[in-house]
Amino acid sequence: MLFFKTVDIADSERALLFDRDRLQKVLGPGRHRLSTLGRELKVEKFDITSVRFEHPKLKFLVRQYQTLLEDAIDVFELNDNEVGIIYRDQKISDILPPGNLLVTWKGAEDVRVDIVDITKNYALNDELVALLGRGVKIGASRQVVNAINYAEVPDEHVGLLQVNSKLESVLKTGAYAFWKYNRSIVVKLLDLRVQTIDVSGQEILTKDRVSLRINLSASYNIVDPEAVALKLKDYANFIYLELQLRLREAVSTKTLDELLEDKDALNAVIANGASEKLSEFGIQLRRVGVKDIILPGDMKVILNQVVEAQKEAEANVIKRREETQAMRSLHNTAKVMENNPVLLRLKELEALERITAKIDKISVYGGLDSVLNDMVKLAPSKSGQ
Repeated sequence: MLFFKTVDIADSERALLFDRDRLQKVLGPGRHRLSTLGRELKVEKFDITSVRFEHPKLKFLVRQYQTLLEDAIDVFELNDNEVGIIYRDQKISDILPPGNLLVTWKGAEDVRVDIVDITKNYALNDELVALLGRGVKIGASRQVVNAINYAEVPDEHVGLLQVNSKLESVLKTGAYAFWKYNRSIVVKLLDLRVQTIDVSGQEILTKDRVSLRINLSASYNIVDPEAVALKLKDYANFIYLELQLRLREAVSTKTLDELLEDKDALNAVIANGASEKLSEFGIQLRRVGVKDIILPGDMKVILNQVVEAQKEAEANVIKRREETQAMRSLHNTAKVMENNPVLLRLKELEALERITAKIDKISVYGGLDSVLNDMVKLAPSKSGQ
């Protein structure tokens, strides 16, 4: 019958020696000769290179046998308002959530835990944002992903930090990280650049009961992010509806002819009404413009006929005016020639020249005098008969 038991412990191991399920001591590296006389021994070996000491009865062992274990382990225990940042050999390793217990073996690595009180201070400092924000340094462990809300605010944007659905602050351009524990944290980005919005295909009746389809375009930018966040659930939809209503109001007070004659006036009416309303919610309306006014098919035909008739009437007026001016000019010329036979004769010769230029030959009877005097004759007036 054997009264001794030999146990070998490697340099990378530690062992807990139990007698009748009661912890007796921690066995370090080496060979241990243990007496079994009158004892019920049990040895549990642990690989300390894994750093963490894990056991089904961990809390009980740590608290019950604190004195026996103090030379072999380090104990880190957090309350519900604390977060631990675990360092192994001066490098961030992981995150210890609130209310958790971490027990590590001494001698394997240099382990420390920096404890952060998150009762009020839930934002990470710039150094931790750089190290933990994207989880790059520690391979984006699941614990880090669950622990940290990381957000980047680009240029020309702001971030709205909401904690437990309450707006806490407006974040400027930069990188931020917040502890998720014990609270709900959301960072909503708002674009401060000029944006455009289209109000398309609006069927509207004019003052004279003509149905039109109008397309409207507008540009805007946010000037007061806090007002937008607190007063509006969906600011883009709010802008769309406001422009839509202003467009309907403006069109319903004008006739078709008024709209077609001056679209800029319609733009001004919409812009003035919508700008005042939107400014109350931190939004600046920069420009409003009607892109298209589309008539129904039958109205388009009628309008084309009206335009065609108007143009024909204008053309007739111009034609009559030119004819009147031509007749007046001829009348004045005739009066001048009536009292000046030489000038009259010159005009006759000009006419003769134009006629002869268009024929191949001319037969002359009566000599040159006949050509000069008898080729072109004016009929005598009735008063001269």
